[in-house]
Amino acid sequence: MAKAWKKLSILALAAALAAMVAMVGCSSEQKSEEATDEKATTETTAEPVELQVFAANSLSKAMEEVQTAYIEDGHSNVTFADTQYKSSGELNEMLGAGSYADLLISASKGSMDTAVKEGYVDEGTRVDMFKNDLVIVSKEGSGLKDVTLQDIADGKYTFCVGDESVPAGNYADQALSTVGVYVPSGDDEGKIGKDISGKNGSFAKGYNPVLDTSVGNVCKHAQSGDVDVAFVYTSDVYRFGGVEIVGTVPADTHKNIVYPGAITSQSKNVEATQEFLDWCQNSEKAQEIWQKWGFELA
Repeated sequence: MAKAWKKLSILALAAALAAMVAMVGCSSEQKSEEATDEKATTETTAEPVELQVFAANSLSKAMEEVQTAYIEDGHSNVTFADTQYKSSGELNEMLGAGSYADLLISASKGSMDTAVKEGYVDEGTRVDMFKNDLVIVSKEGSGLKDVTLQDIADGKYTFCVGDESVPAGNYADQALSTVGVYVPSGDDEGKIGKDISGKNGSFAKGYNPVLDTSVGNVCKHAQSGDVDVAFVYTSDVYRFGGVEIVGTVPADTHKNIVYPGAITSQSKNVEATQEFLDWCQNSEKAQEIWQKWGFELA
C-alpha cells in the first residue's frame, strides 16, 4: 500500500510540474504576442509625415534608393515629397527664394557655409555625410587613358567643367589653377589649388572649356563625345554610365570633397528629419546603397 501511495504522489507531482511549465509557456507566448501587437500598433498609429529633401544633383540615384529602403525599414508612416536634385548653388537660391525643405544636403562645405550664413539651415544639425573623388572621364571606348592635368594644360584635349554654381566645377577649377589653365582673381589672386574657391576667376587665354550648370550635364557632354574629357565625381560614373575614368585628379590640388547635410531652419518635421538623417549614416542598409553608388561615408 505504501508503495502505491508513493507512486501516486510522484505522478501527482509530475502532473503539477507539467501544468506549471505549460502555464509559463502560455504566459511567455502571450507576452510575445502582446509585444508584437504593441509594435504593430505603434507603427500603425505613428503620425504620417512627408519630408521634403533638397539634395545635390550627384546624389539623385542613390537618394531615391535610400528613401525607398527607409520606408520599407519600419517607417511606413513616412513619405517623401518630390526631392529636388540641383547644383548646391541652385538649392541655396531656392531656399533663399522661399522654397520649403526639411533637409539640405550640399556637395561642398562652401555651399553649406553659405546656407548657414544666410540662415537657411540649423547649424547645430550640420554633419559631414559623404566623401567623393574628382576624376577625369571620357566617352566609353574612347581609348584614352592616364589623362593628366598637364595634358589639359598642353591643349591635348577639349574639356568640360561645371560653372561657378557647381561644386564639382569649383573643385575642377582649383585643380586646373595648379597648371595655369584657370586664373584666380579677387581675394584668390596669386593663390592656387586648395587655397582658392574656384569661383570668380577665369580661364587663361587659349582655353575655352564647355561650361554647364550641373555635374550631371557635364558628364553627359563626355558621354555624347561633345568633348574629349570632363571633370566629374566618381559617383557620376556609377550614376550615368556611358563614360569611363581616364584619369584621377590629385587630391592635393583641390579642397576635400565633402557632402554636408543639415536640417533647414524652416522645417516643420525636425524630429522625423533628424531620424532620417541619422538612419542615412548609421543604417547598414543605407551604407550599402551609398557605397554601391560610389560614395564613401565621411
